Amino acid sequence: MRLQLAKPSEHSAVVAWPLDTALDDWTIPGMQRVAGLHRHVVRMVEGRDTSYVVKELPDDLAEREWRLLRELADAGLPTVEVVGVVTARGVDRDGLLVTRHLDYSLPYRVVLSGRRLQIPYLGERLLDALAGLLVRLHLAGFYWGDCSLSNTLFRRDAGALSAYIIDVETGEQHASLSDGQRELDLQIATENLAGGLLDLQAGGQLADGIDPMETALAIEERYARLWEELTGVDEFNSDETYRVDQRLRRLHELGFDASELELVSTGDGDRLRLVPCVVEHGFHAHRLKSLTGLTAEENQARRLLNDMGRHGARLEKRTGRKLPDAVVAARWLDERFEAAIEAIPSELTGKLEPAEVYHQMLEHRWYLSERVGHDVGFEEAVASYVRDVLTTAPPEQVVRPTDTGVLPIIE
Repeated sequence: MRLQLAKPSEHSAVVAWPLDTALDDWTIPGMQRVAGLHRHVVRMVEGRDTSYVVKELPDDLAEREWRLLRELADAGLPTVEVVGVVTARGVDRDGLLVTRHLDYSLPYRVVLSGRRLQIPYLGERLLDALAGLLVRLHLAGFYWGDCSLSNTLFRRDAGALSAYIIDVETGEQHASLSDGQRELDLQIATENLAGGLLDLQAGGQLADGIDPMETALAIEERYARLWEELTGVDEFNSDETYRVDQRLRRLHELGFDASELELVSTGDGDRLRLVPCVVEHGFHAHRLKSLTGLTAEENQARRLLNDMGRHGARLEKRTGRKLPDAVVAARWLDERFEAAIEAIPSELTGKLEPAEVYHQMLEHRWYLSERVGHDVGFEEAVASYVRDVLTTAPPEQVVRPTDTGVLPIIE
């Protein structure tokens, strides 16, 4: 038997598992079945500090997925952290792939039931998340080959959803993808999405208002629109260079940034062609992390940066001078973000990730202010949110598909 372990000091507990035994026969503490459609046996192992997902599959596929997941993570793409791979367990025994459970992630059956995660326009936000994930993978030259709900996890992202790829068994890494490869991957995604939604509908587990076929077919339009915005070529007159800034602003609004552009003459004298060469996701998330060290999803980061900007405006009005961005960020982190998080009792801190909690606090403050007709103030809103919303919400750090309970509606 051969065990390859990444970050062994963090995941030494894996060594004590019955790695030479069939996964179906494991009886170790914390074992949970994983709902959904799977080609192979899949189990979750909940530890005291970290939870893991273990999948049993042939050695060559386990090794391949171990490599591809690490490559995707190194490229900054949204995926799970690969922990280890076990091979050579015997002639009649498949290998094991071990990944770290993605904290605060939500399985599609929980998301689409509409009972636990009550988000308006759920179908549209699911489409945006899946289309965005597929576009990011394709920009990086990755052909998925099996985009489906079962192979994806979702996380809250300030009222939206972010999608993470968790199964790359059929994936292929290329320098770039042809239009034909992208179209085939998108076709597979559409068919799989329709099948998954129809399956949920047949089982009475699909939220009202989501039409399986209409939703599945719409992913092609969402994908095409995003792909064109990120990769399309602009032509304009030489005296219209302001359109470069306009294009960058549109990319930023979508959460992307162009780390490389080409601006070339078309040969028609005064005409220029703008070509985005390298487009990367995470514009707001990168800026938030550089200013504060906080890690957040893209929409969460956008919301926090906006609040930071408003706090900076208040500081400028109070002091009579404009403060540097780094100073504003430090003051906001101390006076607003950390103050809000510290107001949460220790027994409630694991219910939601901090960036999502802060976003929901801002939403709660807005609702309270609308109801009473005036700004209720930051401290009052935080206390009300903890008392009336967070206290009754179920924890999301590790969510099982069998969990029930309703989370607050976030517009």
